[in-house]
Amino acid sequence: MDLELKGKVALVTGGSRGLGRAICLGLASEGVNVAVNYYKSDKAEEAKAADLTAEIQNKYKTKAIPLPGDVTLKEDIEEMFETIKDTFGQVDILVNNAGIWPTSYVSDMKKEEWDNTIDVNLTGPFLLCQKMVCHLIKIKRPGKIINIVSQAAFRGSTSGHAHYAAAKAGLVAFTVSLAREVASYGINVNAVAPGMMKTDMAQKALKKRNDAYIERIPLGRIAEPAEVANVVVFLASEKSGYMTGATLDVTGGMLMR
Repeated sequence: MDLELKGKVALVTGGSRGLGRAICLGLASEGVNVAVNYYKSDKAEEAKAADLTAEIQNKYKTKAIPLPGDVTLKEDIEEMFETIKDTFGQVDILVNNAGIWPTSYVSDMKKEEWDNTIDVNLTGPFLLCQKMVCHLIKIKRPGKIINIVSQAAFRGSTSGHAHYAAAKAGLVAFTVSLAREVASYGINVNAVAPGMMKTDMAQKALKKRNDAYIERIPLGRIAEPAEVANVVVFLASEKSGYMTGATLDVTGGMLMR
């Protein structure tokens, strides 16, 4: 199936590892030029982003650039968009994937940790979406926004991630509201809710509670990041043109609605 993505330009936040990396590779395999965002103060992520962009260009013959930036800072977002426009001309696809998953029960949670979790997982996507829709409306082009949420947005957390669940639930509601606001401009806004994946972020939790997580998953296994990325690529494509305001669950049955 031709997803009609060749030549499009995508910004993937948190694109240097885990699900973000899989999304970048999935988009590139369909001919998308990719800006791989990574946290600007992390030298290890800088190296991973550089390696990934080289892999994309060598393997898929599309263009890719590493793109440093803090998704919670408006000035960084402005600079990121300017760099992409200077390099590729425009941005067609935004994937809000960057996120953090700290562990702290509410009784012990410091306000600073709450604030940081909300900033990265909810305020950052808001700022990026705001910039993206203003960009698309100004240049009078349609576009795609995909927000990465979580099954925890609907089920909550029992393992010390209430702040994460709250942020992701807020992002689900924001996705619906933004989709209503910008539908008339030809901008589709959807979300993907993954369950547990084999990523660096989940590695510690899986090592500690792997069997407990698998017991909650009807398909009986933890997802590979590429399995979730495939759904993101579909939502970025023209084949999803009649979908907006939707959240697609990719949880192995952990979440069924």
